[in-house]
Amino acid sequence: MSITTKALEQGKGILRLAPTWVPRSFCVPGRRIKLHPDDYYILGGERGGIDERWFSSTTPAENGPLTGEHEGLSFIVFNDGDKVEKVLLKDAIDEVKGEIIGNRLWDQYQSWPMYSKFFDNMGPLPHHIHHNDEKAALVGQKGKPEAYYFPPQLNNHGGDFPYTFMGISPGTTREQIKECLMNFTKGDNKITSYSQAYQLDPGTGWDVPPGLLHAPGSMCTYEPQKASDVFAMYQSLVNEAIIPEELLWKGTPPESKGDYEALLDVIDWDLNLDPNMMENRFMAPKPVKPLDEMKSEGYIENWICYKSDAFSAKELTVLPGQTVTIKDSAAYGLIMMQGHGKMGVWDIETPALIRYGQLTNDEFFVSEKAALEGVKIVNHSTTDPIVMLKHFGPENPDLVL
Repeated sequence: MSITTKALEQGKGILRLAPTWVPRSFCVPGRRIKLHPDDYYILGGERGGIDERWFSSTTPAENGPLTGEHEGLSFIVFNDGDKVEKVLLKDAIDEVKGEIIGNRLWDQYQSWPMYSKFFDNMGPLPHHIHHNDEKAALVGQKGKPEAYYFPPQLNNHGGDFPYTFMGISPGTTREQIKECLMNFTKGDNKITSYSQAYQLDPGTGWDVPPGLLHAPGSMCTYEPQKASDVFAMYQSLVNEAIIPEELLWKGTPPESKGDYEALLDVIDWDLNLDPNMMENRFMAPKPVKPLDEMKSEGYIENWICYKSDAFSAKELTVLPGQTVTIKDSAAYGLIMMQGHGKMGVWDIETPALIRYGQLTNDEFFVSEKAALEGVKIVNHSTTDPIVMLKHFGPENPDLVL
């Protein structure tokens, strides 16, 4: 049998994944994602600090010419006695197709079409944009909707700037934004003068469709998104750090570089000028069914990302000392946030500190068959809840609000 088949058999349809760490040369790590303090710059100063951990990823990171061979890609872990074997989640899905992600997704996408991550930056990111499918196709990529959720477990402090700029203030003209872009190499191009910032609160989230300018704040963020790493930076100076001009044109086809109108065309103007940004993009948690009913069964589950048809996410809490069986209608990845216990055949736990390259028991991928049959979770603690975040692919059949 292949490693994939043996891993599926070993986990009874639930796959154990290895941690996937990703550096960003333009970021300063917020040091809240449990990586050992000595390891944030383990890939070298020129690569930048590690400030992201990717989950259930079949999407390679786009980090320039120094990008590692499998950077951004998740590995399945198979234990053969004392021997540990690994296979890329992407290769496993290509091999057994719908047996992992379900025939519905395989038949439509021939891949796992999303991933999630922790984004953990000490300061804010530049006002930037993700291209839609049409614009991303010009550079051989897919468009990138994404969403944010701010886990309370990772946000005992909010970093240097826990506010996110979102969109463009109503009344702003195309010519005003064009002037900012043309001033990109002159220091601060002041594009956020034409935007509005919103305070970020743990336990809430935001929906960010492609074409929407946004400058993520310094909260540690759980970020489900479509399987793409396309972006362009439209702000030139952040936290007194200059953004390289090459990042302004990232995602632009070679023949359009230098064409500021092409950059303006990436912007979805209706989305950006929305006067009801908070109402339309903010996400408070929504219970999957009545709270009293769930508590009586030993758990609480909330939708936390639910405004995109490209992905969705839930937060599951299993109360202390409880045993529950949770059914879902679609495959999903998960990351443990709190607690320890048993999930199916696996021991699950939430590590406090992780060395680079160390294996953990906090990240898994649940096949569609296992999700439909129901996942049994046992909370071994009499005081501490188990909390996990679950990320799903497009058009989750259970997402009815």
